[in-house]
Amino acid sequence: MATVATRRSVMVLYSDPTSPIDHCVRIVLADKDINVEINYVDSNSRPEELTDLNPYNAILTLIDRELVLYDAQIIMEYLDERFPHPPLMPVDPVSRANNRQLRYRVMRDLYGLIPDLTGTNEIAAANARKTLRDNLTAIAPTFNQKTYFMSDEYSLVDCCMAPLLWRLGYYGLKIPSSTKPLLSYGERLFARVAFQASLSDAEKILRR
Repeated sequence: MATVATRRSVMVLYSDPTSPIDHCVRIVLADKDINVEINYVDSNSRPEELTDLNPYNAILTLIDRELVLYDAQIIMEYLDERFPHPPLMPVDPVSRANNRQLRYRVMRDLYGLIPDLTGTNEIAAANARKTLRDNLTAIAPTFNQKTYFMSDEYSLVDCCMAPLLWRLGYYGLKIPSSTKPLLSYGERLFARVAFQASLSDAEKILRR
């Protein structure tokens, strides 16, 4: 595995062009304006190299010289530490732990619903849409007090929220007018130059 990785002189990311989790990583790369070669991979035509690099047969894989990473949250934190400007994590340990906890909850409570949302079981999809709508409605008022997710500073949590909010229509989700603060938050994220740069061609059409 190391032999394959060390051939690369430029950072390389293998990414699914429509995966919201992979999109989180691409947002961080764009936010930090990192020189990276992004290879979009269709799940049905995975290159042989990925078999050697990723033991979990997944697409998301970052190669930085001899280092190979394949978990989204680990990749995001590595990029933030490797390229500290602009910072996307708080400095003090308590705030950093809170940031990690928020991302854990976003991934577990919100992203955890995506398999049902995109699956073929209509009952499961309907239940997942309701749960996601209820969860988003519950957190919407917090954006009346803070510009970003539980913070006045843009962070990795927002990098995780943006791909999900971008896909709400694609998931067939209609959320009530009471979530206006959340929708305004989403528009702020979408207006960022880095967010627009992070979109694959396939993702650009998800919100037309």
